[in-house]
Amino acid sequence: MNKNVLAGMLVALPGAIMAQTAIDAYSISQNDLRGSARFMSMGGAFTALGGDISTLNQNPGGIGVYRSSDLSATLDITMQSSKFRAGGFSNTENHTNVGCNSFGYVGAVNLGSNSAMPFFNWGASYSRLASFDRRYSGSMGAIATSLTNLVADFTNADSWHQNELYSNDYNVFNPYLDGGAPWTSILMYSAYGINPVSPDANSYIGLYDYNRSVGSAAVSVEEKGHVDEYSINFGGNVSDVVYWGIGFGITDIDYRSRTFYSESIDNANVPAPNGSTDSYTSGTADYTLGNYKHIWGSGFNFKAGLIFKPINEFRLGIAVHTPTYYNLSYEGSGSMTYAYQSGAYGQGQTLKGTEVTDEGYLDEFDWKSRTPWRLMVGAAGVIGGRAIISADYEYRASNDIKVQDFNGNDYADINSDVKTYYKAQNIMRLGLEYRLTPQFSLRAGYVYETSPVTTEAMDGYSITPNGPAATYIYTSGPHDTETLPSYTFDKTTQYITCGLGYRYKNFYADAAYVHRSRKSKFSAFTDYNENATGDLIIAPTGTVSDNNNSIVLTVGFRF
Repeated sequence: MNKNVLAGMLVALPGAIMAQTAIDAYSISQNDLRGSARFMSMGGAFTALGGDISTLNQNPGGIGVYRSSDLSATLDITMQSSKFRAGGFSNTENHTNVGCNSFGYVGAVNLGSNSAMPFFNWGASYSRLASFDRRYSGSMGAIATSLTNLVADFTNADSWHQNELYSNDYNVFNPYLDGGAPWTSILMYSAYGINPVSPDANSYIGLYDYNRSVGSAAVSVEEKGHVDEYSINFGGNVSDVVYWGIGFGITDIDYRSRTFYSESIDNANVPAPNGSTDSYTSGTADYTLGNYKHIWGSGFNFKAGLIFKPINEFRLGIAVHTPTYYNLSYEGSGSMTYAYQSGAYGQGQTLKGTEVTDEGYLDEFDWKSRTPWRLMVGAAGVIGGRAIISADYEYRASNDIKVQDFNGNDYADINSDVKTYYKAQNIMRLGLEYRLTPQFSLRAGYVYETSPVTTEAMDGYSITPNGPAATYIYTSGPHDTETLPSYTFDKTTQYITCGLGYRYKNFYADAAYVHRSRKSKFSAFTDYNENATGDLIIAPTGTVSDNNNSIVLTVGFRF
């Protein structure tokens, strides 16, 4: 797919995301704190509470708590703010999203007070489990290396010939489809980001000369999309002591990104002019690598849960979620716009142009992914008949994600990457509610999510007896067809919430305020040890700080 890029390029913008990689598999498995206003205002600490439409997506045992039918809908207004900081520079982008992100129905069937199971309930709901919407951009300041040097290094390591990276006639030989070279190598060679060390050589040099070059970089990322779940649950209670439930969820996912990465380098290794006996010379280089990506598909999962109420003032809850099993499709492309200048070209002369992967055709394929399984436990107490305190713990096995081809064959290397990059995640939730009057309630909550990223992956390298060794982060997919060098690793995430509830006869209305803060490490490309020298090369990095504020409104009717 062709992508128009800023001609000036000084503040142009970066490439960055991957499909069918460990990082993508993790990204599409994330869940936000989402649900009804009461649920969110108490930090989602409902594993032991139930009686709310949101429990259909959390602990299905909560459906057994219902003694009447319930119909509700929720409106979210989210003000998103993302700050990108790198090299002493910072830039903030804001935008607002509005949507009806949850609605559902629970039907309660009274089997009679003399029955061992006085109620059998069922429910159906729609919920937006996660939103991918985010934009961030900014300067990365001075850089001490270049993406082109990384590409030259791995192209040299695999000894790709020039005639495997370029063709004058795609009808005779298409290097993207007929050869086996990485698409990033082909794109960079075609756009002179890597150049042979001599005209007939099959080894290459990047734009950055470590002895002379100085440069700067810039990044821009726009992500959009969602994960939605449609749930069907059944449950009941046993003697008003044990509440049980089972659920089946159908999910759909849609993720899109447009990303750009730019570098401007002085005293660069730019291509030599036509007719020269050299293959490169000294000059200035400006280029922008752009990428488009779209992932979509559907999946299914199962949930089961129990709530145990030994006395009216205390409850215990437990829930287990199977992984979500996805069938997914991917399409994507890359482009590179470049402008090189040198005294060897003649006064005012510039070598410039745009290259696109496979002449603008999209790379397309189907694949499968299995998200982490989840375990939740919780406890809740009632104090004085007016106050509720609830606490949850969730274990999310982020290191147990699996990726397969469409036929169900494991991508062993990618699944190994999952275990290298990710670890199990721990999530703590706390919720409070105090009933001021029979009609009005005040609520508050807090959520803390640990980072799912291993120290080895977050740092980018480790110290060994033989010196520093890079943790190579693979982003090009199982077939090296993705020109997607950058990635983001999340650190901790926190939510601070509060809310107000109103009840009048069968009608209720709830409002919540939700503040979400998260910091992530952005890497323009992976750290690596040079193939020839073994030197550790540290890639440019930045910090992305997301601070989102949501107003959540729920209205419902019980009958």
